[in-house]
This record gives sequence, C-alpha cells and structure tokens, in this order.
Amino acid sequence: MAQSRLESQFLLLWRVAGGPPLEREVRFHTSRKWRADFAHLGSRTLIEVEGGVFLAGGGRHNRGSGYAKDAEKYLEAALAGWRVLRLTERQLEIGTIERIVEMCRR
Repeated sequence: MAQSRLESQFLLLWRVAGGPPLEREVRFHTSRKWRADFAHLGSRTLIEVEGGVFLAGGGRHNRGSGYAKDAEKYLEAALAGWRVLRLTERQLEIGTIERIVEMCRR
C-alpha cells in the first residue's frame, strides 16, 4: 500500500527522534484482514496515523460507519494485547513522537 503524506511525516519524525525499528502494515488479528499503519513489535504497540480528521464534511474516520469500524478494529487489537495509539495530523510533532519513542523503549 502506498504511503500517505501523513505517514511519511510520521516516519521522518520517528527517525529524527531515534525511534526503534517499526513494521509497516501489520496484520494483528488471526481471522480478520485488519492492518495497522505501524507496529513496534517489542512493546506490542500499534500506531495509526488518522488522515481526513479535519476535512470539511468529515473523513472516513469521523463518519458514523467508519468510526464504528475503527472502534471495532481497535477494541479487537486491545483485547489481543496490543496498545493502540491513534495520531491525528496535529499530533505529528517532534515532542509527541519523542514521548512515544520513549514509551516503546521501556
């Protein structure tokens, strides 16, 4: 799958912050085809970069059916023992990413 502008921005900040290796497009569920944008396997952390949140009229992630599907996906990830971090465009800044890197290293 092609990398979005926001995912590219996240990865740049991750590298600047000295983040550990991440896996891309990780399937985390045994029977569903759900994928997470990024995963740090050692800390069992999934990182989702949510695009379209601030679009006029709303994007997929904040319309009823899209929001409900995301909620189901993230609940199943948590029940399977994953920590799920959802980042909006406004959270893609170095201070936030440095804190996530620190958490993954613990």
